[in-house]
Amino acid sequence: MTAIPVCGVVSDSLRSQRTRPLSCAKSGGLRACAPIAAIAIALGGCSIPLESLSKSTPPQEEGTQQAATASIVSLAQAIRKKADDPINYNNRGLALAQAGKNEEALADFNKAISLDPNYGQAFANRGTLYRKSRRFEEALADYERALTLDPTYAPGWVGRGLIYKARNQTGQALEDFNKAIALRADDAEVFYNRGLLRQSEKQYLGAIDDFTAAHGLAPQQVDPLLARALSYLALGQAKEAAADLDEAVQDDPQNAQLWTNRGLAYERLGDKSAAAASYGHAINLRPQDEAARSGFARVAGKPG
Repeated sequence: MTAIPVCGVVSDSLRSQRTRPLSCAKSGGLRACAPIAAIAIALGGCSIPLESLSKSTPPQEEGTQQAATASIVSLAQAIRKKADDPINYNNRGLALAQAGKNEEALADFNKAISLDPNYGQAFANRGTLYRKSRRFEEALADYERALTLDPTYAPGWVGRGLIYKARNQTGQALEDFNKAIALRADDAEVFYNRGLLRQSEKQYLGAIDDFTAAHGLAPQQVDPLLARALSYLALGQAKEAAADLDEAVQDDPQNAQLWTNRGLAYERLGDKSAAAASYGHAINLRPQDEAARSGFARVAGKPG
């Protein structure tokens, strides 16, 4: 069986190639704003993705940062008017986290919890902040508190599952992802993260099913296509991988990682011309991409 190539690193977060404004609902329930992130966390209704992508992906869109900054200003005004409302602190904490101001975000989540010790979503948000900092024990305690308060809150199960996954506790991670899917079968993030877990365990057929479900639920996202293509490559199905990557580069032509893996797929199909063009495109976008340069050298007979 063919191993997944080194150039095929994927993140546990989904990313849209399009810039979209922050969306907030008024109360309760789960609501994710695009771009989706691994565990878009809803607090009192307002949801902002807290995860960033891996090093191989482009930086976060400027428009998203601007939306977060605008939310911080607006919520600061709301807090001045009503300083004892935990929802405002939660929502500002999310906006601060989106802007990369994690210490300030943590302070707001702490304040929200102090105002309402039964605010489960605030615990889940703080848990995600801890998880991103690899403070797993604190994150786990917060997720478990959130799930005790609201066992129907799917992001709590996904967050805890991601901690288990990071600790290589794959059985427990799978159980949590399964619970999240039972609660939110319309959430692309959950299928995507379960697919990544299955992929890491070389359960490629199951992973493909999950990535297919994620893509169907969030067709504007390119990450499920990339992840599914990597599973196809691992199974030796280069034609299917190339088809996925053809679609992905149309949606996100500035993503060097997609072009590198497209080059690999066409190289395995024996189409050196298409492979060289893809590797070359990746090199133009990211000149130090060693996988693309090596691939270009293999199919073109010279360094990239």
